[in-house]
Amino acid sequence: MSFSDLRSQIIISQARNKCLKTAASDFFEFTVNSSYSYVFDWLGIPIIQYPQDIVAFQEIVSQVKPDLILETGIAHGGSLVLSASMLCLLDVMEGLDPRQSPRKVVGVDIDIRPHNRKALDDHPLRFKMELIEGSSIDPEIIQQVRSHADGVDRVLVSLDSNHTHEHVLAELNAYADLVSVGSYCIVFDTAIEDLPAGSFPDRPWDVGNNPKTAVHEWLKDHPEFVIDKDIDNKLLISVAPDGYLKRAG
Repeated sequence: MSFSDLRSQIIISQARNKCLKTAASDFFEFTVNSSYSYVFDWLGIPIIQYPQDIVAFQEIVSQVKPDLILETGIAHGGSLVLSASMLCLLDVMEGLDPRQSPRKVVGVDIDIRPHNRKALDDHPLRFKMELIEGSSIDPEIIQQVRSHADGVDRVLVSLDSNHTHEHVLAELNAYADLVSVGSYCIVFDTAIEDLPAGSFPDRPWDVGNNPKTAVHEWLKDHPEFVIDKDIDNKLLISVAPDGYLKRAG
């Protein structure tokens, strides 16, 4: 048996293991309450993600080899730096000079706070990043973001800003069609739907009103995208269950 076949069998086994999935779900719920995702950095910049999703993102970028990554939601900027570093690695692996390569990550956020912008401006990988301040669903911002995809062959999209159903649905409608066949639109924080109601008392999202509800509504009219369940079954612990959307056609 090849190592690839062995891994496939492990993923299938994990998907069927109710005890393992329950333990993973319990871990996730407990660590959400402890703000576990706030304690990690990527190349010196805070990245508010679970390690499992960081690894999954790296695997997707390695597989897709995007020329452009579009991200909504910047926060401290760690995810932008992750994307920039992965694009630089792709360039190097292809014998390209990262500073001359057109590959880039475009990040949009309604509020790029001065200290976060300065940290990104001072970062050695700043040359790979384009920062856009404004609402990701504002028509002018949408047009500005989409302009970066003109003439680009391989596009990956990551949605991680306002997590209400309405906002995420609007983002999907605004950007998902830019995703190239075989690439992904990753919708983060779909796990809100699986947590106890009231887990985010100071936020406008909750069970019934979150990225996962938006994903399932949007997919009804977009059969060209499918949920990559293998990623969910591999990670077990993730902020994005049902959120790894692969463009199949």
